[in-house]
Amino acid sequence: QVHLVESGGGLVQPGDSLRLACATSGFAFDDYAIGWFRQAPGKKREGVSCISVRDGRTHYMDSVKGRFTISRDNTKNTVDLQMSRLNSDDTANYYCAAVPGSSSTVPCEAWMYDYWGQGTQVTVSS
Repeated sequence: QVHLVESGGGLVQPGDSLRLACATSGFAFDDYAIGWFRQAPGKKREGVSCISVRDGRTHYMDSVKGRFTISRDNTKNTVDLQMSRLNSDDTANYYCAAVPGSSSTVPCEAWMYDYWGQGTQVTVSS
C-alpha cells in the first residue's frame, strides 16, 4: 500500500526558513517522480517543486525559484523541500505526491500525480 507522509510544517515569521520532509513507502521509489504541491484556502492546488525519477532533474514554480530547494534520497525513500525567505504568499497546506515516471520528464501538475499524502500546514505570519 502506498504511503506518503509529510512533516515539518509550522508557524514561522516572514524571512524564516523551514524544511519539509516526505517519507514514502509501498512503492518502487526509484521509479517514481515526486512533487511538492500547495493549496491555500480558495485557491487551486499548485505545483511548487518536483523532482524526476533517477537523474534528479527538478522543476520549480517561478515564485519559489532561488528560495526553495527540492532533494531526494533514494536510499531512504524520502524527498525534502528546503524553504527559505518565506513570505505570507507561501502560507498553504503542503502536500507531497508520487507518480510513475521516466527520467526524461519532470511532471509538476497536480492532475498528473497518482498518490498523495495528507499534507502539512505552513503558515508565515508576523
